[in-house]
Amino acid sequence: MTSSPPIVIGIMSGTSADGIDVAIVRCDEQVELLHFSESPMPQTLREMVLRLANPGSDNEIDIMGELDRELGHAYAAATLTAIQQAGLQPSDISAIGCHGQTIRHRPKDNTPFSLQIGCASTLTEITGITSVSDFRSRDIAAGGEGAPLVPFAHSQLFASDLHNTAIVNIGGIANITWLSSDGKVTGFDIGPGNMLMDGLISAITDEQESFDYNGRLAASGQVCEALLTTLIAHPFLTRTPPKSTGREMFGETIIQQIIDWPELSDADRLATACSFTADAIADSISLIPQASESKQELAWLICGGGARNQHLMTLLREKLAPATVESTDEVGISAQAVEAISFALLARATLMGAPNTLSAVTGANHDVCGGQITPGNNWSKLLNNIHTWSR
Repeated sequence: MTSSPPIVIGIMSGTSADGIDVAIVRCDEQVELLHFSESPMPQTLREMVLRLANPGSDNEIDIMGELDRELGHAYAAATLTAIQQAGLQPSDISAIGCHGQTIRHRPKDNTPFSLQIGCASTLTEITGITSVSDFRSRDIAAGGEGAPLVPFAHSQLFASDLHNTAIVNIGGIANITWLSSDGKVTGFDIGPGNMLMDGLISAITDEQESFDYNGRLAASGQVCEALLTTLIAHPFLTRTPPKSTGREMFGETIIQQIIDWPELSDADRLATACSFTADAIADSISLIPQASESKQELAWLICGGGARNQHLMTLLREKLAPATVESTDEVGISAQAVEAISFALLARATLMGAPNTLSAVTGANHDVCGGQITPGNNWSKLLNNIHTWSR
């Protein structure tokens, strides 16, 4: 096992449950991505995730218990494959940060909670590597929403003292991080992301396709302004931060609403859903009081699966002009890897006992050190080395 700087793995499987992303990161003063891989989520597991994500399924506890273990096996397999592809050994890895699969996110309930599954004990048992999981619960216990978590990492990866920067991660749900040139950080979930478009494609093609490649079908359609007006009136979009959301607000109900809208072609439905996501992103800046400078002084960086949707990127450039809008690829960090990298950085902070969830983002009473540690075979050596890690 290496000592300082540590090599940490981040694992992410998002709201759409379509894949497992693994980033192998050397965590020094400059974060270095050593390897990134994307593995499709096994179809049987994806079906179980989507079934469990909708309340009211029969035998939910049994399904959850089985899925928790199966995801642990899937994460471990993806991790070991990535380590091998990178030309490394498990003993080279200091820790794994695993977000897990969200099956419930209820930050506004009378007793708030957020539940991610993907058995950390199974992951650690198979790989032998210390893992960090359950990043949200501590923040919720401190009065926060437990999300979004990535602004902590975005500040390390993208902050500039020359200009303000908006980082938009477009996964199943879109979220924004505002990085002020004076070092302040805030952020929140915007709302619609890839989930609506992916859900529409799945329904339109009878689950033969899972996404609109490059946004081609959306680009061929016409936006239905009446439907778009209805969608953009969703109350979550104008709710004052802190705020977070998930499939419960931007899942099947809205997908069905778009499908049921009369006299629309499939291309028109996709065009309208894509425009909904772009409008929600463009309008989100109005919820950040610090964003007072003119548009051209703000740099927008896009990451996540949405950065691959060329039609969505075109819409964002149009709606956000004259500001610059580009993928994080253009500044040297893979747009697809940003979230997985983020959980490597979150795990490193957990092991150092450092705050890694930001109260300015989540609304918690104070910044907290989130994450549950499952010691692996390397635990003793890890304890001896943590004090050498640069802060």
